[in-house]
Amino acid sequence: MEKRPPVSLYLVATPIGNLGDLSPRAAKTLEEADFIAAEDTRNTLKLLNHIGVKKPLVSYFEHNRRERGEEICARLLNGEVCALVTDAGTPAISDPGEELVARCHELGLGVSAIPGPCALIAALAVSGLPTGRFSFEGFLSTNGKTRREHLALAAKSPYTLIFYEAPHKLKRTIIDLYKALGDRRLTLARELTKLHEEIIRTTLAKAVSLYEDTKPRGEYVLVVEGRPQTPRQDESSVMQEALNMARDYLEKGVSKSEAVRLACARTGARKNELYRLIAAMDAPKQEKAEKGGDSPCPR
Repeated sequence: MEKRPPVSLYLVATPIGNLGDLSPRAAKTLEEADFIAAEDTRNTLKLLNHIGVKKPLVSYFEHNRRERGEEICARLLNGEVCALVTDAGTPAISDPGEELVARCHELGLGVSAIPGPCALIAALAVSGLPTGRFSFEGFLSTNGKTRREHLALAAKSPYTLIFYEAPHKLKRTIIDLYKALGDRRLTLARELTKLHEEIIRTTLAKAVSLYEDTKPRGEYVLVVEGRPQTPRQDESSVMQEALNMARDYLEKGVSKSEAVRLACARTGARKNELYRLIAAMDAPKQEKAEKGGDSPCPR
């Protein structure tokens, strides 16, 4: 077994609102790191002051992630240890830290997570919607075409959907979700763990009306019901959609197992059933090939 490299980068989850949610292990990691890479050094400084830690800070955010990422990696290669934090929650989740983690792996640098607060998990847990399987969709793009394509795919998923949204974009997002997904159950989790935390269980249609005259405040997590399924009645159409999708992947050279995985992930179809349908589709071709192979040699 390949020996694991020593940890150079720690992903430290920080409170999403209540400073009391910072774990003792997270505080210890921040104290022992050589430096801290933060999305906003001003916010992180408040947290460090709260726990009585003084540590060098470097900014690492969306618009400097490539250049600063290389600078951070250079320091790690020289033996320093970095704690990566985001403004709130778990680094690398809807966060440029994702790129830094990938780069560290490329360079053979050890990465470890110090788990803790995560807004999407907290919102899902209190939503009252199915939690067994879910799809984290993050922030919707502001680009019209990309946004429509994203919503078109999300609309097909049978799993609970989770979105992040800023208050000034919330109204448009709810309207777009309603247009793309229809009227579904919705839980709005606002200002989680903070003084004005609010959990609103409603529907997309009602939420459109709710925010016609109400100005959204605070950061939101939207937990949306997955595509409703009518057992048996809708199953055949789902399987046919999955089969067509798998065929497209196979024609593009994708392996059978990957084609099935992708098609099932996008449609909610059952893998075993889709494998069976593909095998049935391939059977006539196999039989024809075998018959051709049994023909006598030409004389």
